[in-house]
Amino acid sequence: MPHLLSVWPSIARRVRDAEKTLVLFDFDGTLAPIAERPELAALSLRTRGLLTNLSQREKYIAGVISGRGLEDVTSRVDVAGMIFAGNHGFEISGPGVSFVHPAAGQMRETQKRAVKDLEEALSGLPGVIIEDKGLTLSVHYRLTPEDLMAEVQRRFNDSVMPHVLSGRLRTTAGKMVLEVRPNLDWDKGKAVAMLQEMCPEAALTMFFGDDVTDEDGFAVVQEGNGIAVFVGAARLPTRALHRVDSPAEVTEALGLLVQL
Repeated sequence: MPHLLSVWPSIARRVRDAEKTLVLFDFDGTLAPIAERPELAALSLRTRGLLTNLSQREKYIAGVISGRGLEDVTSRVDVAGMIFAGNHGFEISGPGVSFVHPAAGQMRETQKRAVKDLEEALSGLPGVIIEDKGLTLSVHYRLTPEDLMAEVQRRFNDSVMPHVLSGRLRTTAGKMVLEVRPNLDWDKGKAVAMLQEMCPEAALTMFFGDDVTDEDGFAVVQEGNGIAVFVGAARLPTRALHRVDSPAEVTEALGLLVQL
């Protein structure tokens, strides 16, 4: 799997040859370093400046697809003219785009009950953060002592199992996070495909991501002969055919795109 920056001349040719390119990013661990607490994650001034520049160019359509809630990720990036997909693509907003998955919206009450159940089940465990994002929820345990992490996962599974068995919710896991979302055939890959349909003028798609939930997006992008870029160590498994080491190198790639 080549490092994106080491093969940049060939990537640059593909971008130049495309009349317009759809450039999509995850947020945490991709545009911004992962923080100990979700509310502490932030873009650098340079990254925000480059995103602003990119979004203003006719050559590009820029967007973010995040597990965060739509309002949260939109406010954290704070760049006009971009497309934002929150809750793994269950809600999307941007120029000419306004979408909320109708079936996901119908499960808000179930999600609220799951949040309440988890608050009771996980109370007393240090370092656990329950993030209610409306259409989905996340349980962060990065700050939990290592010897209690298995207990967090056990209580999480016990708490959400009735909702999972009902067929209404499902669970996923990421980097020190456990997630609950509607049990629907929808993910970041479906969101990427929707955005590609909404932007038919974009002949090429690039997608940068760092976590398990980004893998569906990688698959869709590469099926369409696009460029998927995993952010992380070379030894980690991924469907992406290109990689960079860190959010800092994502910013470097952003700078190169702006220069084209």
